[in-house]
Amino acid sequence: MNITELLTGLQAEHDKTTVRAAELRDQIAHLTTALAETEARLVDLTTARKVITELAPAGDEPEPPETNSAYQVIVNAFNQHPDQELRARELHELLGMPTDEASVNVTRARLGRLTRQGFLTQPGRGRYQKRT
Repeated sequence: MNITELLTGLQAEHDKTTVRAAELRDQIAHLTTALAETEARLVDLTTARKVITELAPAGDEPEPPETNSAYQVIVNAFNQHPDQELRARELHELLGMPTDEASVNVTRARLGRLTRQGFLTQPGRGRYQKRT
């Protein structure tokens, strides 16, 4: 390979990389615009929620029934087995709930929330028990 071929190859690579850099700059500009629009929408939604919360009478509407019932089912299971430590998957099996990973992960999140709220304790990693 002679110097002319080497320089030609380098120029071709330079041109190709310049085009790619321009494409990436365009993508960045597009994503920056989309991010700004999305963040503005988030601000609007937060403001709307604050206004509605201030205008709505306090305590008139209960939480959605699905949320209440899911937490209540979990608390009831621990009330029926107060001395038993349960894992999320074991709780699903006990209650006859689906044991797929997504469902169990939702229950893990609920168990964590119930623990933070003081309804349950966590005597071991991944194990939950009714607070005594």
